[in-house]
Amino acid sequence: MSQKIQIKRAYDPAEATDGFRVYIDRLWPRGLSHETFHYDLWDKNIAPSTELREWFHADPEERWEGFVEKYKAELAGNPAFGELVATINDRPVVTLLYSSHDREHNNAVVVMETLTSQKH
Repeated sequence: MSQKIQIKRAYDPAEATDGFRVYIDRLWPRGLSHETFHYDLWDKNIAPSTELREWFHADPEERWEGFVEKYKAELAGNPAFGELVATINDRPVVTLLYSSHDREHNNAVVVMETLTSQKH
């Protein structure tokens, strides 16, 4: 069975094609209510550490490559990430949700890359 892993902003509308929706940020998405934001799993411990997040946000363009490397190292030793892998293992479609404005440089990109690299 091939699995589709995709990413989407938390602010984008939920769709039937999203499959199992996993919110992977530490902080609740600003401006969204618990009634309108739909997700199947939220484990704050999958998100980057507060220190790494703050370091990255100080200069996202310059620090992106360093962020990817450091966050992958955090994920490698993170029990919550192992639990995520086990939880989504048999799900055909998984959508990783994030709240950043930047669609190309965010933690969901790194989690998706890490998950798909483990499948090969």
